[in-house]
Amino acid sequence: MEEAIERAEAIIKKWDPNTPSFTKIVSLFNHSRKEAKEFIKCVRDFRKAMHFLVSQDFQSPKLALAQTLMQISMTRLEKEFFQILSSNRDKLDPESFEDDDYEDDNEFKKANESITKVEKASAVVMSDLKAIAECMISCGYGNECVKIYKRIRKSIVDEGLSLLGIEAYKGSRFHRTDWVTLEHMIKNWTKAAKIGVTTLFRGKKLLCDHVFSASNSTRESRFYEIANEAATNLFKFPEFVAKEKKSHERIFSLMDLQAAISDLWQDIEMIFHYDSVAGVKSQALTSLQKKVSIHSALTDFESTIHKVSTKALTPGGIHKLTRSTMNRPIPRNTRLLEAYVRTPMLEEEEQNHALSVHFAWLILVLLCKLDTKAEHYKDVSLSYLFIANNLYFIIETVRSSHLRDLLGEYWITKHEDKLSAYAANYEISAWSYVYMSLPEEPTELSPEEAKIYFRRFHTAFEEAYMKQSSRVVPDAKLRDELKVSIAKKLAPEYREFYRKYLPMLGQEKNIEMLVRFKPDNLENYISDLFHGTPILASSSVSSTSSSSSTSWMYLGVF
Repeated sequence: MEEAIERAEAIIKKWDPNTPSFTKIVSLFNHSRKEAKEFIKCVRDFRKAMHFLVSQDFQSPKLALAQTLMQISMTRLEKEFFQILSSNRDKLDPESFEDDDYEDDNEFKKANESITKVEKASAVVMSDLKAIAECMISCGYGNECVKIYKRIRKSIVDEGLSLLGIEAYKGSRFHRTDWVTLEHMIKNWTKAAKIGVTTLFRGKKLLCDHVFSASNSTRESRFYEIANEAATNLFKFPEFVAKEKKSHERIFSLMDLQAAISDLWQDIEMIFHYDSVAGVKSQALTSLQKKVSIHSALTDFESTIHKVSTKALTPGGIHKLTRSTMNRPIPRNTRLLEAYVRTPMLEEEEQNHALSVHFAWLILVLLCKLDTKAEHYKDVSLSYLFIANNLYFIIETVRSSHLRDLLGEYWITKHEDKLSAYAANYEISAWSYVYMSLPEEPTELSPEEAKIYFRRFHTAFEEAYMKQSSRVVPDAKLRDELKVSIAKKLAPEYREFYRKYLPMLGQEKNIEMLVRFKPDNLENYISDLFHGTPILASSSVSSTSSSSSTSWMYLGVF
């Protein structure tokens, strides 16, 4: 016992922070980790010697010396604990040394080697903190140790979230926030939440569990002190947004928030598994389950569609109702819908079906409204073209967004079939008279009969063209598909008729007035359809091909 006290006295007094020696300003663990380990071992042996001394002779004069030495050693370790925590943030906080994207393998290798060095240094620092904490707690100075830990680590959590743009959220803040600002806050929150959970809170949990591994209650209470308030505040944000903003324009932003939480749910459950921080998990779950606001927004959206006036007409293009319904800023993200329909409380398949039905119903309501609008067109072909334009826009929006994952390939295929039917009905109502103006093969015509068919075809085509060229098909792909379909049915038949019967009219006077279209002219006129700008003028037709046209020969039609 006396030897233990003597050994402890020598090394403890050497590192007394109150003496005017170099050890007052030098860190023991930075100076020599070997000597630091020896210091810890001596203090532990010294503590055992003190306990033995008290049990044998609690009035021993050496007990006063022992108590003084213990106080000095704890002051030193308290100082070391503070210095290590405050000066090694780069080694203790994963978010401060995250690797970036690297352009080549060598650069990645160097970065990986650098991270490995940091991880090794981190292991050393964590080991030192654990040794100090266990020594101080076993000597009855746990309060001093945990106070330092709480003060430093909590400030790092608060600072980290602040740097990520997370503020102290209050309900009144959202009453005064316009949507543009809030949308920016949502985008920032989804990024910040991922970093906050997977690096900030995860890192603090790992360090806390390691440093205070000797005591379950200590590590739980320490993690609660440094993380509970900040984490609870972090997950209040989606709930506040859901409460305040229920407009249909916010639906996908709300879904983005819920998807972000769902993506992080396994991490949240793992990090906040202690009973003391169950409130954090509960808050996250509350935000995750705020589907009522989304379903409310969907219901309001349906009501908005029903209320839109059916009187205003468009020239066959895409109605503003279609654009406002489908034109949401939705990035393609297959995890979004997968995450949205998967919450811990309900069956995934059941939720997926419910949400799919709701969105499919909304689009059906929209299509019914558009169908009602189409009935106001006096020209039947324009009604079909109007529906085709809008349905095509809806299908392409679904196909190019995460709505595809929600509604499925069957929905797309079914509505593509409907689109084909509308397009076919448009062709029949707009161009069938032109198709029927040429004789059916096989037919042998006299010159007089050939002249009648030429006149009939030119009149029919000119009337159809003048009417249909003023129509608009905004989407280039649908526009080309319609023109190709019309050209396939019309141009080859006319080309053959022209080749077969024009020679027998060679002696006719003013042949250019009788045969007003050459086959190439016809193809070019068809190629100029659906831009809203006809190139024919009333009943006067030039036989010169349009310079603005692109020959359909290049589309492989003929």
